[in-house]
Amino acid sequence: MLPVIARDHSALTPKQTSEKEIISREQGDSKASGASEVILYKIDVPANRYDLLCLEGLVRGLQTEAVRPHAVAAVLRNITFTQDRYDSFIELQEKLHQNICRKRSLVAIGTHDLDTISGPFTYTAKPPGDICFKPLNQTKEYTATQLMSLYKTDSHLRHYLHIIEDKPVYPIIYDSNGIVLSMPPIINGDHSKISLKTKNVFIECTATDLTKAKIVLDMMVTMFSGYCSQPFTKEQLSSDFINRKVGISESTDRIAQLLTRMCLRSQPTGACDNIEVEIPPTRPDVIHACDIMEDAAMAYGFNNITRTTPRAYTIANQFPLNKLTELLRQDLAAAGFTEALNFALCSQEDIADKLGKKISETRAVHISNPKTAEFQVARTTLLPGLLKTVAANRKMPLPMKLFEISDVVLKDETKDVGVRNSRRLCAIYYNKSPGFEVIHGLLDRTMQLLEVKPGQGDGYHIQASDDCTFFPGRCAEIIVHGKSVGRLGVLHPDVINRFELTMPCSALEIDIEPFL
Repeated sequence: MLPVIARDHSALTPKQTSEKEIISREQGDSKASGASEVILYKIDVPANRYDLLCLEGLVRGLQTEAVRPHAVAAVLRNITFTQDRYDSFIELQEKLHQNICRKRSLVAIGTHDLDTISGPFTYTAKPPGDICFKPLNQTKEYTATQLMSLYKTDSHLRHYLHIIEDKPVYPIIYDSNGIVLSMPPIINGDHSKISLKTKNVFIECTATDLTKAKIVLDMMVTMFSGYCSQPFTKEQLSSDFINRKVGISESTDRIAQLLTRMCLRSQPTGACDNIEVEIPPTRPDVIHACDIMEDAAMAYGFNNITRTTPRAYTIANQFPLNKLTELLRQDLAAAGFTEALNFALCSQEDIADKLGKKISETRAVHISNPKTAEFQVARTTLLPGLLKTVAANRKMPLPMKLFEISDVVLKDETKDVGVRNSRRLCAIYYNKSPGFEVIHGLLDRTMQLLEVKPGQGDGYHIQASDDCTFFPGRCAEIIVHGKSVGRLGVLHPDVINRFELTMPCSALEIDIEPFL
């Protein structure tokens, strides 16, 4: 991260204001005489955000990010409008606003006569009182505040005012001469409005969703670039590639016809078996030659492809980890334990406070928008689920012997997604006496099934360990091939009470993936 120091030249956010007031109160009369009143803020900037290395970039980022952070644009050059084409152009814009743009809340489209304005264009945000321009089809200039009042009675535009009216700043687009192109998502400026005489159209899309903005812009450009002097672009691929992948044997001309049928206008280049394929922007799904091959297969007809016997034989097999899990389930059940299946999500309290741990020490993956307190994080241990199962079945006869073999989720910085699943085996024994010998016997039986002999080095052994979840002096760490794979012991009375249980309980939890 690159540190940037910003001076306090502009208004602070409420949070910053509070911090400023706290600093002032804490300093009190102890402030040195002659000390500067300027407050310095240290801002961490990502290494790839060179635009934030100056005050101007920080201001622009803070302003636009607060309301509509994304903007994309394109130009249709040398277009020829007729009345029908013009009407269709405006109609498409409005239809997109109503569906994919979600009534302009996700994306707002602005179209302008490029010959009446000059680049470069500036997309920024300003307080509504600082914005003043003549909006589309009006005869005088208004401030943004006045426009909000004016359009409250407009049958069309009043439906979009709520998108930005409560924001401290409004998005605004200027050209290099300070002319306002638009105040998205409400209204365009009158200066750059398009007409039948427009030859070059500047299209801008401002959005809260960048993907949707690109799709909308592609649709607008593609539908009407056919009226430009040089529409679309071209790419090449080989007919031999399509024949081999699909399993057919067609000529280059025939494959070009198949692709054209799928709205990918194609023609042979005359060089070897290459084909020129037009990829319109309306096809964001085409990102690789395999996507074109798939379209050719669909146009040819899957039912028309000759059935053939695969040249290579493969034998399906169960995933080794799942196979081991199934085998262990059967033997644990044969040992007298009943399997329980619990939710993979739980509350923070279940995996932390109730077990006597801190949530920061659990490597838990947090749900960003949990619907209930019971599903706040992904479980990092199977033990709480089994204890809650016992609590829900307290009327069942004793002893209660339960087990579960399933995944837990742990943060892991070495993985591309930042987390990993770990297959665990957990078992508990709940009775009037702790029954540690029962759990220890289950461990021995499990190791016997896994063909791991007792002893140090290449075998397994247990050694004393401290864990706040277990009773002091009644906890042991399980060491297999010199590495810790889990723990067993008698649960701490406080842990038992937090799960609304009243009798002693012993537990075992091990990671079974190292045994594959």
